[in-house]
Amino acid sequence: MADDKNSWTEERLDKLRALWDKGLSISQIGEELGVTRNAIAGKAHRLGLPKRQSPIASKKAAVEKQPVLEDVQELPLRLALRKLNWSRSKCAWPSGDPKHTDFNFCGKPIVAGKPYCNDHCIEAYTTSRDG
Repeated sequence: MADDKNSWTEERLDKLRALWDKGLSISQIGEELGVTRNAIAGKAHRLGLPKRQSPIASKKAAVEKQPVLEDVQELPLRLALRKLNWSRSKCAWPSGDPKHTDFNFCGKPIVAGKPYCNDHCIEAYTTSRDG
């Protein structure tokens, strides 16, 4: 019979998803749930949770955090917009007018299964309409 500490109950799966959505590392989630990081990585893969960047790539991304439009005033708009850094793992909430060179995307980590960060999901997905 499986040890309760190591069985994947709905409650533990919900906690795994919540910690994943908060952006905790695989090791931190494993520590919180009392299992190995490999157990978390495997379960996250089987659940189809969004992939994580490696810590090495994350450090590089931190340096390149904000999309940069270099010398945008000198570039035609179509060329300036090509310099935007966009990724499916980053919030795609638009900011600014796409007809101007200061156009950008939010870029925060997304909520699993959604194209936006938590703040923009709240704004985009409403459950009721104002009367």
